[in-house]
Amino acid sequence: MRIAIYGGSFNPPHVGHAMVAAWLHWTHRADEVWLVPTRSHPFDKPMAPFPFRVRLCEALAGAVGEWVMVSTIEGELDEPSYTVDTLRALARRHPGYQFRLVLGSDNLDQLHAWKDWDGIEAEFAPIVVGRQGYPTPPGAVDFPGVSSTDVRRRLRAGEPVDHLVPAAVLALLGAAYRSGPSPTTP
Repeated sequence: MRIAIYGGSFNPPHVGHAMVAAWLHWTHRADEVWLVPTRSHPFDKPMAPFPFRVRLCEALAGAVGEWVMVSTIEGELDEPSYTVDTLRALARRHPGYQFRLVLGSDNLDQLHAWKDWDGIEAEFAPIVVGRQGYPTPPGAVDFPGVSSTDVRRRLRAGEPVDHLVPAAVLALLGAAYRSGPSPTTP
């Protein structure tokens, strides 16, 4: 089975994430797409609590298709859990699966700071997806420049986000915002 590992903070997940997951499956690059929310960010980026982001990812997965799963492996690994550690742990747990990392082109200029990028390239054949506003490598497909940062900004400002966030995710965000301080704002 070919599994595309789509990791990130998902703070919150949005339609750009959904489009990438669907594209990976529709174009037969993967049999399944596993969303892997980070428990904590290796570059100390503040995020909403891990369990809440897992719930948001589960809502996104349910909206996209039965072939999108959510892995909570990051909650089980020692911190900090770097991408290569997570990928290798998944490969050990599922030896019959072929894992590939999904990587946005907005990360390409940071790869020098990643732990064992050469190992990731050798073992997990990254699939690079373009993101509007960033250079797109040859052979990559551009996706809209939707960002979680913009979604959070809009939510704080009381601006609409229903065009940026799937309805199932928005329902959770709306409930959380109505109940008190923003769970997605550090």
